[in-house]
Amino acid sequence: MTAEPLIQLQGVTFAYPGHEPVLRGVDFTLSRGQRLGLIGPNGTGKTTLAHLVLGLLRPRDGTIRLFGREAHAEKDFSACRGRIGLLFQNAEDQLFYPTVLEDVAFGPLNLGKSPSEAASTARSTLQRLGLAGFEDRLTHRLSGGEKKLVALATVLAMEPEVLFLDEPSNELDMDTRARLMEVMADLPQSTIVISHDFDFLARTTTDIYSISDGRIHFDGPTTLHEHVHAHTHGHLPHRHGEE
Repeated sequence: MTAEPLIQLQGVTFAYPGHEPVLRGVDFTLSRGQRLGLIGPNGTGKTTLAHLVLGLLRPRDGTIRLFGREAHAEKDFSACRGRIGLLFQNAEDQLFYPTVLEDVAFGPLNLGKSPSEAASTARSTLQRLGLAGFEDRLTHRLSGGEKKLVALATVLAMEPEVLFLDEPSNELDMDTRARLMEVMADLPQSTIVISHDFDFLARTTTDIYSISDGRIHFDGPTTLHEHVHAHTHGHLPHRHGEE
């Protein structure tokens, strides 16, 4: 018996007011245990897809099923948002408390944990990300890479079943990028990673999908290249950097 998909989009079309559809009849499925990469030029609908899954936007046509149930109304999406962790492309959109500990503890508190339980979860999550000792740091004084890791900690502290990560390697130096890849290798969650960084996807996902002309195409399994060259991966040409 095949397991029920965690996320399933069927025939989903979406257009912003006054514009042509950015997504046209999209079919897409995430099953338990999958780690999928999603690539495509800016403006092709990658972030829009994430917002549709979370119910932050609603499709013009098509159906969205989350954890085996069709999601139509706000109550359907709100019941699932705690099970899907979304990392925003801009970390500052995810951080709004003065200190790191307050930011990371907010999600567990919102899920009903006591202040002491939430603080304990926050501390253990920060330790997993190599951020032990950051608890009292002021978030607005962190570097861009540190903010990205703290933003990821706010997501992981909620212990979601699915991770939807929007450009997680943006603005990271090489050491922070390497640390993030190590962390992601040990995460148990099913994951969708939006990224322009092909080598990052090769180390953190198993299959790549591209998005173009309003549709999602399966490009095949990820392959790590350790030399510089340009070629076409599925529907999109790209270049790998040296490691």
